[in-house]
Amino acid sequence: MATPSACNEAKPGEIAKAVLMPGDPLRAKYVAEHYLEDPKCFNTVRGMLGYTGLYKGKRISVMGHGMGVPSIGLYTYELYNFYDVDSIIRIGSADGVGEDVRVRDVVIALGASTNSHFADQYGFPGLLAPTASWPLLRSAVDAAQRLGVRADVGQVFTADQFYNDNAAAGEMYRKFGILALEMETAGLYWTAQRAGKQALSILTISDHIFTGEALSPQERQDSFHEMMEVALETAWAALD
Repeated sequence: MATPSACNEAKPGEIAKAVLMPGDPLRAKYVAEHYLEDPKCFNTVRGMLGYTGLYKGKRISVMGHGMGVPSIGLYTYELYNFYDVDSIIRIGSADGVGEDVRVRDVVIALGASTNSHFADQYGFPGLLAPTASWPLLRSAVDAAQRLGVRADVGQVFTADQFYNDNAAAGEMYRKFGILALEMETAGLYWTAQRAGKQALSILTISDHIFTGEALSPQERQDSFHEMMEVALETAWAALD
């Protein structure tokens, strides 16, 4: 049977109902090899690796989503609409903004302010707020508490640019209570809302825009264990 997508070669039934999605496909490979039993690769197109395996007896998939709202919008749209995925959990890195947020902290995104115009396509008569799915959010908070992981829950900012020419932007984000800055969450939440599916973004702070603390690229790829474990427990619970 032909694949329904030019970007995903998975056959029907090869992708689980719950999918973890890091931006970096090598992080997807890491999760599959370190946390899933008997992982099978279902996608290599454009290097966007995807795997399905077992976690505590339940099928869970993990796949990269690339960088930025357009990229995560493409891959999650296809997972929800072509592959019948019910829940997607982004596991990514973010820049710390909040005063109490530190490098390596976990942030669970309740909602995402953004400068993206991705939602213009819907013709929504107003500003459509991109928000997390409550069942996944509740499960993630519960999982973090069980695992002893300190997790901040609040709003993040999804930016369309990596390098911001506005030097005052960071202070404004902090003034409005933004915990972290990243590039995908709003796109994921809007796509899930439109599809009537579930979505959550769980982030690890890789650097802080005010303190200057930062993790190395290798640490970003391999060391986000607490975030990964909270996400896996959340995905597992979503499959009940």
